[in-house]
Amino acid sequence: MATTAMDRWLPGIRVARGYRRAWLWPDVRAGIVVTALLIPAGMGYARVAGLPPETGLYATIVPLVAYALVGPSRILVLGPDSALAPIIAASILPLAAGDPTRAVALAGLLSILVGAFMLAGGVLRLGFVTDLLSKPVRVGYLNAIALVVIASQLPKLLGVPVEDGSMWDELAATARGVVDGDAVPAAAAVGLGSLVVILVLRRLRSPVPGVLVAVVLATVATWALGLADELPVVGALPAGLPAPALGGLTAGDAWSLLAPAAGIALVAFTDSAVLSRSLAARRGETVSGSAELSGIGIANIAGGALGGFPVSASSSRTPVAEQAGSRTQLTGVVGAALIVVFILLVPGLTAYLPDASLAAVVVAAVLGLIDVPALVRLWRMNRLDAVLSLAASAGVLVIGVLEGIVVAIVLSLLAFVDRSWRPYRAELGRVRGLRGYHDLSRYPESGDRIPGIVLVRFDAPLFFANGEVFNDWVRSRVDAAGEDISTVVLAAEPITGIDTTAIDELVELDDYLHARGVRLVFAEMKDPVVDQLRRYGMAERFTPDRFWPTVGAAVDDLTGTLRGDLEGTRWDDVAGAEDDEADPDG
Repeated sequence: MATTAMDRWLPGIRVARGYRRAWLWPDVRAGIVVTALLIPAGMGYARVAGLPPETGLYATIVPLVAYALVGPSRILVLGPDSALAPIIAASILPLAAGDPTRAVALAGLLSILVGAFMLAGGVLRLGFVTDLLSKPVRVGYLNAIALVVIASQLPKLLGVPVEDGSMWDELAATARGVVDGDAVPAAAAVGLGSLVVILVLRRLRSPVPGVLVAVVLATVATWALGLADELPVVGALPAGLPAPALGGLTAGDAWSLLAPAAGIALVAFTDSAVLSRSLAARRGETVSGSAELSGIGIANIAGGALGGFPVSASSSRTPVAEQAGSRTQLTGVVGAALIVVFILLVPGLTAYLPDASLAAVVVAAVLGLIDVPALVRLWRMNRLDAVLSLAASAGVLVIGVLEGIVVAIVLSLLAFVDRSWRPYRAELGRVRGLRGYHDLSRYPESGDRIPGIVLVRFDAPLFFANGEVFNDWVRSRVDAAGEDISTVVLAAEPITGIDTTAIDELVELDDYLHARGVRLVFAEMKDPVVDQLRRYGMAERFTPDRFWPTVGAAVDDLTGTLRGDLEGTRWDDVAGAEDDEADPDG
């Protein structure tokens, strides 16, 4: 029992017990390679979040070590993320009021709150909450986030001094600065040159990360050419390990950060879960969404307690680790150890690292978030999904980053309601040459209604938003069938639930049909839904003789085992057989 509990909460211990010697060098090698990305990316995203660059390293070291112990995935690399950085900045900077020390404390508290939400979700097995952000909405949201980050980095990339403001204010100020000649030529050369190096080497699939090459070249050039006085540089890092930095906080701060923390937790876990599941599937493994939620939550709590800020799985660094041969979370531990060595032994290396080069690292990373092909595919496949994606982007760009999360969630829920409100529905009948009952709209030339019966299927649960749609549609099918209709058979297998509003519509439909001498009966209705009808007090109205286990059995009984010859085709046992159910096509 104790071993099982330990394996559940500390999967890293289980991996360590079964660790193979053959995995050691691949893990160490992958850790070395990934470190080349962890350091500049961590510092860059810290700057985007409005925090000192060393906090990005602290937010990398601690979560990597914590996740190695508690994370269920063997390969996921955690760290600061481009999608979260602007949300963090929007959450903490207004409360920090220009005080860097307070900003760091608020970022740590935010990380702890994010972790607490995720841990609670994992304990309560709420991994399904990621479905609150549908793929189209997530694509639109991330596209807009990428544009926000790029806009925030353009002034640094080009060496244009601008004041903090909205994305549009910063873009306008940058454009004016370039036109007026305020850009620092050396900064622009370093920034654009670094960006070109990163993108070219990425295109060429260089075994040496382009980020590392660009950062090293920019640092060496700045030192050799004496450019440190001409362009902004990161400066030497403070030589010290991650430590608590939560001083001066109040209960009011925690209250103010609750809503942003919930939004960040949702965004972070949505992207992490998709990445984790994809990688696990490629490796023939299975990862529990709730266990992932707990693991990333604990990593965020640990990081926030020791000077970090909210993190998630990295969609850029994780694939690099995989390609480098990573086998287990020892890769992340090696990366964390190397960052510690960097901070303790050579913190002065960043004294000549240009801000413009760091901005290029961030811009190159977020370019990967922009997915125009996905938007084009959505437009071809489903115009509504494409419009929702564009609306999610507009929400972030026009209303704001934090508000954009709410817009994204609302749009996802509206998309669900729309699909449930107007689900696919079909009138079923016989089709020459096919057994069973099929959607007549698919076979206009060879399909026929069953004499005296209207057989319908409604492909969604019945609830407040679609009850009236269902009622009106069934009436329209009865009207279209003519005068000789005695029974409506509802093929109810797709109906997985009926709420208290929809039951009123069902009763109203039953009364309407009864007044016309038509009886409403059900086939294939699931037992839990039948139980719902009983709880609603419908047992006397919808008596057992109105339910059949299959569509075939219902038609068989209602037509007296109808057999016929239709244009030379013998209809043998078309009803009453277990396999003669409503066809799911459509």
